Amino acid sequence: MVVLAAALWAIQAVGAQLECVDAARAAARAAARGEPLDQVRDVARSATRPDAQVAVTRDPETTKVQITVRVRPAWGSSLPAVRVSASATADTEP
Repeated sequence: MVVLAAALWAIQAVGAQLECVDAARAAARAAARGEPLDQVRDVARSATRPDAQVAVTRDPETTKVQITVRVRPAWGSSLPAVRVSASATADTEP
């Protein structure tokens, strides 16, 4: 039973990781187009979890977005959370 619970938690964490990857890519594209940072964060959070931490770095050549979320097992809030993150970089459009 413990092995099954650990496997389900791992699947949940991998799913959150994939959400972070997709959200980081979408947010990096939005930020590279020059959209306001609040809108970029909304794009990221709509593609992942509302409590996601979103960091955006812009310079004249590149834009980087990093998203971090904490994943807790659905069946036990007393267990420690796993932190997953993803980042994406896009060329800043003129």
